[in-house]
Amino acid sequence: MMHVAILGAGGIANAMAKTVKGMEAGGEPVKLYAVAARSAERAQAFADKWGIERAYGSYEEMLCDERVDLVYIATPHSHHAEHATLCIEHGKAVLCEKAFAGNARQAQGVLDLAKEKGVFITEAIWPRYMPSRRIMNDLIAEGAIGEPVLLTAQFGGAIHHVDRIRLPELAGGALLDLGVYTISFATLLFGTDVIGMESTASLMDTGVDQTENITLYYPGGKTAHLMNTVMAETENKCIVYGTKGWMAVEGVTNPQRIEIYDRSHSGVPLRVAEIPEQITGYEYEVRACMRALENGELECPEMPHEETMRVMRMMDALREQWGVRYPFD
Repeated sequence: MMHVAILGAGGIANAMAKTVKGMEAGGEPVKLYAVAARSAERAQAFADKWGIERAYGSYEEMLCDERVDLVYIATPHSHHAEHATLCIEHGKAVLCEKAFAGNARQAQGVLDLAKEKGVFITEAIWPRYMPSRRIMNDLIAEGAIGEPVLLTAQFGGAIHHVDRIRLPELAGGALLDLGVYTISFATLLFGTDVIGMESTASLMDTGVDQTENITLYYPGGKTAHLMNTVMAETENKCIVYGTKGWMAVEGVTNPQRIEIYDRSHSGVPLRVAEIPEQITGYEYEVRACMRALENGELECPEMPHEETMRVMRMMDALREQWGVRYPFD
């Protein structure tokens, strides 16, 4: 039985609580055991809501609990490195919410410490762990759309008023919150060999990015066009265009429908891929952690540390192009 603890009691923590509780109800060997927040009252309220056994008003106090096996970090991006470091120093395996850290320097420091201490850690960017990843790659590999040459992905929400989005001290902006998904989606389908990158961005009055357009260039003429914004609600969608047709994916963050169209342009999908039912979609990353820990691994093959660092370095380079800096850079 793996005992899961949640560090932080905000919105995303509720999604993970629902996930683990659903896994428990389904008979999986996992238990939502503890939660820690900045105050005992906040932690207890969260514990009462989800039926969690232990509530802590101190992160460190929770990490001293010997029954905790895996800690899910659900705090803002700006605090991920600090909290992951605290977990590792206490010998606790970590599932860290995306973006993994505020910048590549922080991320590398965390991974170096985890390697030195022999502690498991992985980034919780959920599409990396889902069965839809295999479904999409299998469709491309079998030639369902011919040779893929162009990818578009967009993700946006009207969340510019939220502090964790507005404030540079919280590693705000569209890139770390939303863009990490479109970038990751491109690397899932087109690979990691990016040979060129261009971008433009508009900034908030706080200096963080509010809307951005990113173009990634790959060998053989493949190109990915990505758009992210915190100013408006947009489609959460990716389309991969090939020489014989295209693949439309509803949900960059959590694919719900995958359609194949051919060159007839009839508007009717040639094929529709079935997506397995899920609790929230987060269960796949929890299961990946369980497998990795059972096998004595220090990272998940679904999201290796090398890929986390590659995306972090790419996001640092993009912010440099836009002149977006955080106080801790």
